Amino acid sequence: MPTTIISASPHVHSSRTSKRLMYDVLIALSPAFLVSIYVFGIGALLVTAVAVASCIFFEFVIQKYLLKTAITITDGSALLTGVLLAFNLPSNLPIWMIIVGSLVAIGIAKSSFGGLGFNIFNPALVGRVFLLISFPVQMTSWPTAIENQGKLVDAVTGATPLGIVKEGLQMGETMTSLASQIPSNMDLLLGITGGSLGEMSALALLLGGIYLLIRKVISWHIPIMMLGTITLMTGIFWLVNPDLYASPMFHILTGGALLGAIYMATDLVTSPMTRKGMVIFAVGIGVITVVIRLFGAYPEGVSFAILIMNAFVPLINTYFKPRRFGSKIKTKIV
Repeated sequence: MPTTIISASPHVHSSRTSKRLMYDVLIALSPAFLVSIYVFGIGALLVTAVAVASCIFFEFVIQKYLLKTAITITDGSALLTGVLLAFNLPSNLPIWMIIVGSLVAIGIAKSSFGGLGFNIFNPALVGRVFLLISFPVQMTSWPTAIENQGKLVDAVTGATPLGIVKEGLQMGETMTSLASQIPSNMDLLLGITGGSLGEMSALALLLGGIYLLIRKVISWHIPIMMLGTITLMTGIFWLVNPDLYASPMFHILTGGALLGAIYMATDLVTSPMTRKGMVIFAVGIGVITVVIRLFGAYPEGVSFAILIMNAFVPLINTYFKPRRFGSKIKTKIV
């Protein structure tokens, strides 16, 4: 009697493989990666290389010697985890910390749940949050790109635009007085500012997002609803008191809003299966992000927001199940 084997998510009705999807995301991230190298130079390349190499190494060791399962390091998932982890790190982070973050991402967030398709939380974000909580000083010492004879180099460290606004407002300053200390919207769009590797160029991230939409790797529901929620909430506060709250455009272009909305919240494994579920998931991320940014201790909240909503995905999937193929639609007879 033939048997039917049902694998773990993601379940995609397509001729494309999970490996193809992974490499599509990597292609989409390449413009932002090139911008980060332009801004931070060898530091960005080193952080990414170490993160990728250590993620692949730990996945190989865990699968071969601990789990004793098939080796899947060529499917692109460990490679993508390494790149996304690097995109959430400053370019001057010590190498050993990057390796620890990779171990947490692959060993705890991914392999301990059973590998690709079984993990509840986004592995790269788990690694990033672990490092942020464990090494807050190193994880918040952001290299600042300064101009030196026409070349951008890593010379000094400083706060991110979100950090400048957060600290300044807490010290009693206003958005008007802080205007000279934060980059313009054009600088934020192009990426000439300080922050993690993936915060550099909003334009590069958007170009990659368009590629993913064209390739149908992601749908518009999560990115648009998440960014729309952030825009709506921050817009209300900004209209009420523009001296105490930054504009919606500032919140969208800074921090990990675009990186999280396009590349991390849309992860097929850790996001809801249905469109209604995606909308609820994305709105939740947007609300939590704004609450943390405006009223929390951290200037950034995207990573925490995505991980919190990752935990709700099984519940969302339970209450928003797609109609079974072949089932009859019940009609009410009046």
